[in-house]
Amino acid sequence: MKLPYAWLTELVKVRADVDAVASALAARGFEVAAVDAGVIDFEITANRPDCLSILGLAREASAAFGVPLQMPDATLPPAGQPQPIDVVIEDPELCPRYCAQVFEVRSTGHTPDWMRQRLEACGVRSTSPIVDTTNYVMLETGQPTHAFDYARLAGRTLRIRRAAPGERITTLDGVARVLDTEMLVIADGERPQAVAGVMGGAHSEIAAGTRLMVLESACFKPAAVRRTSKRLGLKTEASTRFERGADVNAAAAAIGRIAALLQQIGAAQPLGPTVDRYPAPRTPLVLTLRASRIERLLGVPVAEAEVPRRLEPLGFSVSQAELPTSTAPVPTVWSVTVPTFRVDVLREVDLIEEIARDDGYRGLPATFPAPDALQPAPDGRAARDQRLRHVLTACGFSEAMTFAFIEAEAAAPFAEDAASLVRVANPLSEKFAVLRPSLLAGLVDAAAHNRRRQHADVRLFEVGTRFKASGEARTVAGVWTGAAQPPHWSGGARSVDFFDVKGVVEAIARAFHAPVACAPADIPYLVPGRSAVISLDGQPGIIGVVGQIAPAIAEARGCPNGEPVWAFELDAGPLGSADTAEALRAEPLPRFPSIVRDLSILVDSTLPASTVRGTIRSSAPPTLVQAIEFDRYTGKGVPEDRVSLSLRLMFRSPERTLTDAEADAAMDSIVRALAAAHGAVRR
Repeated sequence: MKLPYAWLTELVKVRADVDAVASALAARGFEVAAVDAGVIDFEITANRPDCLSILGLAREASAAFGVPLQMPDATLPPAGQPQPIDVVIEDPELCPRYCAQVFEVRSTGHTPDWMRQRLEACGVRSTSPIVDTTNYVMLETGQPTHAFDYARLAGRTLRIRRAAPGERITTLDGVARVLDTEMLVIADGERPQAVAGVMGGAHSEIAAGTRLMVLESACFKPAAVRRTSKRLGLKTEASTRFERGADVNAAAAAIGRIAALLQQIGAAQPLGPTVDRYPAPRTPLVLTLRASRIERLLGVPVAEAEVPRRLEPLGFSVSQAELPTSTAPVPTVWSVTVPTFRVDVLREVDLIEEIARDDGYRGLPATFPAPDALQPAPDGRAARDQRLRHVLTACGFSEAMTFAFIEAEAAAPFAEDAASLVRVANPLSEKFAVLRPSLLAGLVDAAAHNRRRQHADVRLFEVGTRFKASGEARTVAGVWTGAAQPPHWSGGARSVDFFDVKGVVEAIARAFHAPVACAPADIPYLVPGRSAVISLDGQPGIIGVVGQIAPAIAEARGCPNGEPVWAFELDAGPLGSADTAEALRAEPLPRFPSIVRDLSILVDSTLPASTVRGTIRSSAPPTLVQAIEFDRYTGKGVPEDRVSLSLRLMFRSPERTLTDAEADAAMDSIVRALAAAHGAVRR
């Protein structure tokens, strides 16, 4: 917002130069972008629409320098013969107030130099006295207005309604736009004449031949204006102000101010009274402000006399609240009436912020609030997530942080179906159209980003939330592409494979004492035969997946052709909390020797090794402490549909030395169980 110093001094008689004014307002929380040739350029935050005006900034300057604010003249001049105009608000929710005034246009010549110079100082191009005056008042008061050519309004009626499906309007920029039923329009008896709060229509714009005009000044629902502006791709000075929140009481005052200026420059004369439609008048918000709360939040006491002194210059009405009589001392409490132009002040804490701004935030000491309750116990999920990060970084992975909002094209391969995707109602762009159904969508893109920059070996993980229409879940996921281990003089490099990624999943499981089992499965975004689902050992339900990303998906996201990308994703909840995570502990070395037996069997080639191990453990005595595979053979001497699987079994007792007979009996029991369960034949 540009603030010409000469314009400011008409409203506030400050005895300071332009740099002092900029510094004073900067201390009150405004960001000064530049000070040039007597114009201060402010960056106004979205919560302060009242300061998108000269008057709003002047009010801040009057409070900063302790001088009165001179309100601009908004007295409606004597009106001429009335001309018929009616206003009908069909949707009071989207338009709570609408004012209209008919004017006789007397001059469409040149704008006075003083007005033109101020407009140009604010970055607004001068066009005609009528349009320049409406722009001038918008900059001065923050209230946008619009003028219609009276002769072009059918039925002499303005109807504030929702647009019909597919209804069209050509706006002042010459673009034909298609409207929908979520958009509010200002229509006459036949067609839309303006998009409410955004831009007027070309059909009824003021021209050189205009003799009568209708000036509108209204208040529109911010969310509706913001939605319309976004859908139409049309950002204007009016929409910028309306979508942040307009003062409902500024509508009528703005017409009076414009009328006074138009008469002053000889451009137009009002005809008849102002039409003011205000179906449900709003009462100002009244808040309770406690002295004890001020001291608690700011860390310093504020004198009682200071409270009204700081708030009243900003437009607040402050009075001492009446409390029940009591012999005991009661804390000071004020009733504060919030002016309607301060749409950002809704709570007691907002009033306290206004008090703090008087001296500038930098004047507040650094203090800690006194605790009034015990600190809640730490959330176990945070400790669990931290444990996951420790495990994965120990496995050589680097943490990535990807966006929860992604493009629909990236999300589609990882979604169950189109209905399960959670779409963003008002995305910033198509790049952020949906919420991610899987962390792998962002991680694959991150891996591709690294590979395109000649980073050959990529290991990335993320702990985050994925979203489906049925709900959301906390998950941990990772991608791995390139080498499983870097080249070294002691041996060559080896590319990552399924078992490397599966080993990472097992490392996570060990850290949480949650043994997992893998089972082959067809997963749409993973390669068949190189993918598996993961479940907790001995429990129903699937908690994750592991495998190779389908090459078509990887290539579509920018990964090099033919280079496999391995991935995993696990639900974090079923893993348990950090309390169950593996802790360092010391155990004595075995006191008694072990007995090792090797076992080679012929089994079906499609039988998972984990199933074989499960059968062995269930049929063996408690003295079996280890069962691992050390060889897998197919070829000469082995039937085509069979495989020779060799396992090494270790038996040990913590109480005594086992005998060979006990080990042999255990082996016989295991062989019988394998034969019965899987048709295994001992070699």
